[in-house]
Amino acid sequence: MRKILIAAIGVHVFQQICGVEGILLYSPRVFERAGMIGKSNLLLATVGMGISQALFTFLSAFLLDRVGRRILLLISGGGTIVTLLGLGVCMAIVEHSKEKQLWAVSYIIVFIYIFVAFAGIGFGPITWVYSSEIFPLRLRAQALGVCVTVNRISNVLVVTSFISVYKKIKMSGSLFMYTGITALACWFYFTLPENEGLGL
Repeated sequence: MRKILIAAIGVHVFQQICGVEGILLYSPRVFERAGMIGKSNLLLATVGMGISQALFTFLSAFLLDRVGRRILLLISGGGTIVTLLGLGVCMAIVEHSKEKQLWAVSYIIVFIYIFVAFAGIGFGPITWVYSSEIFPLRLRAQALGVCVTVNRISNVLVVTSFISVYKKIKMSGSLFMYTGITALACWFYFTLPENEGLGL
């Protein structure tokens, strides 16, 4: 049970500490830091994120049993690493430039949409599917209760620390930090056994 519990808790912790919830919740601040102005523009950009996440989460439901849970987790992790790195580079250019970089703002919006898409196709929904499938029936309720508790605690830690972290190390620094954490998540996902097609 120890390895199963580590695998389940690990996917729940990494789902949160990769920064997805912080970026989703504070997306208007991220867009403002990038140089976007106007409440209607900020609202439109935020709505676009929600649409991107919904579409790719829906797509994930069709790919789960065709591609496999572990493969989708690795694709998701790899995609979020690349997009977080791109976001961090563009944000660093904006933060260190004295003039407004309109091209960087456009790239930041595109990178955030792709980032949310990769999160939606992989570690967003698959965390819940994977952890529900690996526990034996006699312990599933208690074990999933532990996983949900860990997930919510991790979420609260990320969301409540997001603003203070980017104020200390700038927005680009926090994005690079999340890139490193996501790389660690990919290594963890690589060690997980595949459970697609297996009975409970």
